[in-house]
Amino acid sequence: MKTVGVSATSDGKPLAGTGSHSGAPGRADGYKWIALSNTTLGMLMASLDINIVLIALPAIFRGINVNPLAPDETTYLLWMLMGYSVVTATLLVSFGRLSDMFGRVRLYNLGFAIFSGASILLSLTPGRGNAGALELIIFRLLQAVGAGFLFSNSTAILTDAFPHSERGMAMGLNQIAFVGGSLLGLVLGGFLAAVHWRLVFLVSVPVGITGTIWAYLKLRETGLVRKKQKLDLVGNGTFAAGLTVFLVSMTYGIMPYGHSEMGWGNPLVEGGIVLGLILLVAFVFIETRVKEPMFRLSLFRIRMFWAGNLSGFLYSVARGGLTFMLVIWLQGIWLPLHGYNFTDTPLWAGIYMMPVMVGFFLMGPLSGWLSDRFGSRGFSTSGMLVTGAGFLLLSSLPADFPLWPFLLILLVLGLGMGMFAAPNTTAIMNSVPAAYRGVASGMRSTVQNSGSLLSMAVYFSIVIAGLAAKLPAALYAGLVTAGIPPAAALHTAGLPPTGALFAAFLGYNPLGNMIPSVVLAGLPAAVRNLVLGKEFFPSLIAPAFMASLKTSFYGSAAISLVAAVTSFLRGERYICGVDSDTGGGEGRD
Repeated sequence: MKTVGVSATSDGKPLAGTGSHSGAPGRADGYKWIALSNTTLGMLMASLDINIVLIALPAIFRGINVNPLAPDETTYLLWMLMGYSVVTATLLVSFGRLSDMFGRVRLYNLGFAIFSGASILLSLTPGRGNAGALELIIFRLLQAVGAGFLFSNSTAILTDAFPHSERGMAMGLNQIAFVGGSLLGLVLGGFLAAVHWRLVFLVSVPVGITGTIWAYLKLRETGLVRKKQKLDLVGNGTFAAGLTVFLVSMTYGIMPYGHSEMGWGNPLVEGGIVLGLILLVAFVFIETRVKEPMFRLSLFRIRMFWAGNLSGFLYSVARGGLTFMLVIWLQGIWLPLHGYNFTDTPLWAGIYMMPVMVGFFLMGPLSGWLSDRFGSRGFSTSGMLVTGAGFLLLSSLPADFPLWPFLLILLVLGLGMGMFAAPNTTAIMNSVPAAYRGVASGMRSTVQNSGSLLSMAVYFSIVIAGLAAKLPAALYAGLVTAGIPPAAALHTAGLPPTGALFAAFLGYNPLGNMIPSVVLAGLPAAVRNLVLGKEFFPSLIAPAFMASLKTSFYGSAAISLVAAVTSFLRGERYICGVDSDTGGGEGRD
């Protein structure tokens, strides 16, 4: 192991106190456990709200009298689905930099307060129709700002509070809260929405208020804060604008445009992607020339830092969009074929995804604890190999799969992801000087969130392209055979498959929304019951959907392999800075 004491910044300026602040105040009085429990609560709450809305969207939109599948309303649906993740991804690095300047605990507390206030506003949304949808989106984006402060500071606070010999265990528990919250949101959203849609937002309020007060009273700064620095406004603005434009453009690329199934031919999408990339390149140029940059690019000279972030990005690309695809597989095909009503499929899809969380729960803390003793490379590399194997196993399943093999494969995926996440996060945070832990934490979170959003756009596009090529003919033949008039069948088969996927994802019967109501009303009862039954649409969509899904699984397996290689290239264990109890920097591999 290499343990490196750092007494100066990359530009030669002294870092007074580097090392002496790294966890020392906490170990004597149990403060580190206060920091762990509070940041874990914050991560659980913020990550839970990523997915709790997904399952509850039908109830939410019914509550404000909006049809999310209507052509004029799809923008509201898109922003409710993706807006939270876009905002958090674009603000994390800037928030991390601000935390290094003004205090990580101070801005973490601010995030808790903002998140709680936005949750109250969401639960009290007064509007109806499009006005209500717009209000929900604005309050949701405000909630994402609070979550950004929580995400960008939790790992930095833990790194400050814990000695390096215990950080992996702490990160493992913290990562469990993130993954557990994401999956728990799928289930909790279904239960709460069945009672009342406002409870979906109200559930975060008591937790948020408690966490805000608790953080204000108990958390304290244990890390190094470099005051009297100037904020790099140009760099912050360029990065935020560039990443926002790029991610929003990628998101709109999966929506229909004109007569096309997707929006990649939309000039605004194409122009937005180009503009976003130009601004991000300009950001790199700016950061090399300003005196006090938003993000010190010299951190990427640290092999552990760049290898950990690159493998984390690839990990997010491999798994991010596939979670969404697995939910559609369950809701659109498997659950209806096994007798579940379309309205019940969102809740049951969340329940059947729980083995991923169980696997992560089992392996996350264990791999983090072991990486404290043996280093991160072996665990993170093995984790990505196990994850890749899990994707290959998924590709071997038929559309109507046997349940237990599916659940076991999801457990394998959870074990692999848990084996990777905590050691990789710990290695990244251990590799940077204490003064830059906030911005490093923000960069790590930004890289992974951006990877997830990119994954969503790419894999969704793969599936839509496959459906566009094969589904219309199958749908037309099936509808005509069932007794639908050819003209109506041709119209239905020609609709963008995006609508069918979103309908299945939201718990609607896709054909009930695709076939004109006047046509349905004129059909004999037997024909209407057949086409609106639980098995008709899943049987038609399964061949086209599974061909594209298998391609996505192969892609994720390949990306996981590259992530494993990148993770292995990180080298030996590397700790930047000296903890107060290490005896002058001695450590063990």
